[in-house]
Amino acid sequence: MNQKVFALLLAGLMSSCSAPDDRVRLEVTGSSTIAPLMSEMAKRYESRYPGVRIDIQTGGSSRGIADAASGVADIGMSSRALKDSEKGEVVSYRLAMDGVALVVHADNPVKSLSDEQIVGIYTGAIENWKEVGGREAPINCINRAEGRSELELFQGFFGIAPAAFQPDMIAGENQHGLKTVASDENAIIYLSIGASEYEVLNGTPIKLLPMRGVEASAEMVAAGTFPLSRPLILIVSSESSAPVKRFIDYVLSSEVHDLIRQQSYVPVQ
Repeated sequence: MNQKVFALLLAGLMSSCSAPDDRVRLEVTGSSTIAPLMSEMAKRYESRYPGVRIDIQTGGSSRGIADAASGVADIGMSSRALKDSEKGEVVSYRLAMDGVALVVHADNPVKSLSDEQIVGIYTGAIENWKEVGGREAPINCINRAEGRSELELFQGFFGIAPAAFQPDMIAGENQHGLKTVASDENAIIYLSIGASEYEVLNGTPIKLLPMRGVEASAEMVAAGTFPLSRPLILIVSSESSAPVKRFIDYVLSSEVHDLIRQQSYVPVQ
């Protein structure tokens, strides 16, 4: 067999053995809580299938849901369950579980807050840390931006009307909020337990406050005892393509449970 024929046969064999998703680009948008985890999953998937490129953009759960429904994105990320009005022609998959907790600077002496104190802080009735057992210092209250799942969950859980919020600052992305609290001993924000625990494990000077006497941790979320828990979900069109379905099958498999745990989330069995 001459070299030219051998080269043609080898090329054909390599082509037949290539990944089914060869030269595919997937667009993923939505929750900044899920985005770091999705990025790690995407890297692992791309290393397995070099022809695949997965682009990830944040913008909030509402964006992820809307983009998946409209076809702007192949996959949407949401850190809350779908509302009845959002279901339509989409399919959702539960990727993991998380919780939402109050987060303060590690040097803040306050160890816990009651529901009434939390509502007072976020509605402006309580403006100084000394009123809740802390230092003589103004409370820098950080709210979450519109379209963020934490805002909707926090409002509903504590029964705070949108117009009643009196924050000093608005944070969109999780990292924005985490960096602000880490640099301000008087700040407070409500954030993903997984994202916050991950930062604590990596030395960021923040701490999570218990809620209704329950420790704010992935362990308590896994046990089903943390009061403010939520699903982390992926949303796709009911007519999604084969490459999208293959990637969804992968991220829902036990092959990525180690990545989920590394981000301090709770895998769905």
